[in-house]
Amino acid sequence: MVETEVPRPWVPWEASPVPEESQLRGMHSVRLWEREIARTRAFLVSALGFEAVGEEVGWERFAVDGGGPGCLLEVKELPSEPRGRWGTGAVHHVAWRVKDEAEELALRAVVAGEGLNPTPPIDRFWFRSVYFREPGGVLFELATDGPGFERDESAERLGETLILPPWLEPRREEIEASLPALSTPLKNSSGQIP
Repeated sequence: MVETEVPRPWVPWEASPVPEESQLRGMHSVRLWEREIARTRAFLVSALGFEAVGEEVGWERFAVDGGGPGCLLEVKELPSEPRGRWGTGAVHHVAWRVKDEAEELALRAVVAGEGLNPTPPIDRFWFRSVYFREPGGVLFELATDGPGFERDESAERLGETLILPPWLEPRREEIEASLPALSTPLKNSSGQIP
């Protein structure tokens, strides 16, 4: 957890049991462990447009879009650490936001030019994604802003029900049966959580 005074646009969850001043505002930075950092360092700067902005206790810090929360990446060379494994407690990939398909395709071309074999753009219904492994092996995603999560439900109701992309709708019963039961906090007559 990182606390910062740097302002960041966010929308507080009004019905949260956590007071607004203590709610999370988003991701501050991402940290990568690399067996060998040189190729990743060069790739971040020359291909993805990051700027090297400092080092602290062996962590090299890179910034994009001027830095600040949500725009920072920290990388540390740890040659004897085992490779990450997929599963509980692990982060599967790092998603980077691109504004639209044109920007995504331009970055995909740069990544391909580096010999990193990006996927073709994949339709995720709410956004489009391109995946590739950066030189150190971490899976990166380039994800477009749109069309957005309001494509099939209103902003006021986001997250209240299980919404599936059209191609998974035929499997709804099977998917719902495999999910753990969740409950939302009960609201009082004024719409607030007691």
